[in-house]
Amino acid sequence: MDGFVGRDRELTKLKRLLDRVQSSDRPGRALLMRGRRRVGKSRLAEEFIRRANVPHLYFSAVRESLGEQLQRFRLDALESDLPGAPLFAEVTPESWDSAFLLLANAIPQDSPSIVVLDELPYMISSDASLESRLQRMFDREFSRRPMLLILIGSDLSMMEAINQYDRPFYMRATEMAISPLTPADVAKMLDLDPAEAIDTHLISGGLPMICEEWPADTSKWDYLAEAVCDSTSALIVSGERALAAEFPPEAQARRVLMAIGSGQRTYSSISRATNDIPGTSLKRGIQLLLEKRLIISELPLSTRPSREARYHIADTHLRFWLSFIAPNLAEIERGRGDLALNRIRRSWTAWRGMAVEPLIREALRRMDLLPEGTGAIGGYWTRTNDPEIDVVGADREPIAKQITMVGSIKWLENRPFDAHDLTELIVHRSKLPGANTSVPLYAISRSGCTTAGVKQIGPQELMDAWR
Repeated sequence: MDGFVGRDRELTKLKRLLDRVQSSDRPGRALLMRGRRRVGKSRLAEEFIRRANVPHLYFSAVRESLGEQLQRFRLDALESDLPGAPLFAEVTPESWDSAFLLLANAIPQDSPSIVVLDELPYMISSDASLESRLQRMFDREFSRRPMLLILIGSDLSMMEAINQYDRPFYMRATEMAISPLTPADVAKMLDLDPAEAIDTHLISGGLPMICEEWPADTSKWDYLAEAVCDSTSALIVSGERALAAEFPPEAQARRVLMAIGSGQRTYSSISRATNDIPGTSLKRGIQLLLEKRLIISELPLSTRPSREARYHIADTHLRFWLSFIAPNLAEIERGRGDLALNRIRRSWTAWRGMAVEPLIREALRRMDLLPEGTGAIGGYWTRTNDPEIDVVGADREPIAKQITMVGSIKWLENRPFDAHDLTELIVHRSKLPGANTSVPLYAISRSGCTTAGVKQIGPQELMDAWR
């Protein structure tokens, strides 16, 4: 199955950069590629290298000492198809300065080449001066050679910081953010209708490794029946690998993440779920999760300031994994995945009703058919959840000047948005600061709408927004 569905834009950008390498007076180029773990950054780079068909070196760092990294870099360079690769047989570099100087002499001088340094944050963690060393070598050597240097990392905050004005590599690299496959990509890849594709995305998160093991034209229940009974399936192992890469097992931030993943959305409910974590440590754990982009903090969207922050898991698949896989890992590993599957079936409808909201809001942000002046999409709630509104459109966030739309999400197989839902939405609109009776109402429904007075958006419209 093609794991690069939906990657045409990224491959085109990479090709354009390589073309510039061949045509510029100062040909060396650098690219900072970032994205969550398992979204396919490395495979995208490998596919680009395959299509480019030029000499290359691909080095993927792991958490180890500087000496061990340099030794593996030397071996990878020696086995590469760079013209000067044999140079690495003669010298064992003792620093990144010497390793990069060897690399500069190994790459071709009159034809393009590609060098990939994957998991750059691991390299920086073993040598705090790496950014300065890399900047110096790029200015003196790499930028003068027809070379495309691709720097890849999964630590989003660190990768974003590398190109900031106070860092050595500032303004030397183009940036590229790699996202998971979209629901439209998943629909195309697995031959699914829009509603099923959205369900599939809620489970897989658009992660290529899960989508590739998901047979085409297969329902979520057929896939889950197989995947939860296989402790080595991508569905089972991906979440644990992601967490292991971010935290040691005993890390308090991991416990906070588990609490949010289990459905705790406010600070007070997270505190109750982790009642043996002191308040200072809890705040520090939440801040760490925000910095790592593992969770998102949202405020109610209206014309009135609010401090009622809510948190949710940023990664769509991790949201599913923390809710259904992590609590059942022991049973899955002893061969009782059927118990986990039964729990998923019992909780699916209620869980999906909340889990689909961030995905729908993101689709709405991409739409061109929303009321004029809509520059932000969010939700609205109070401490007592009276009202709690699924979708609010406004001119800006978090404090709007103008409310442009109000909507309700009803994501059930056999129940359309009806007159009762419309009445409830009208009442909620009346309680929304900044809204009045002229603000249009929207019904975002999986099963259609049976009442007038509301604009309908269904699975097909949401899918079209991702195309």
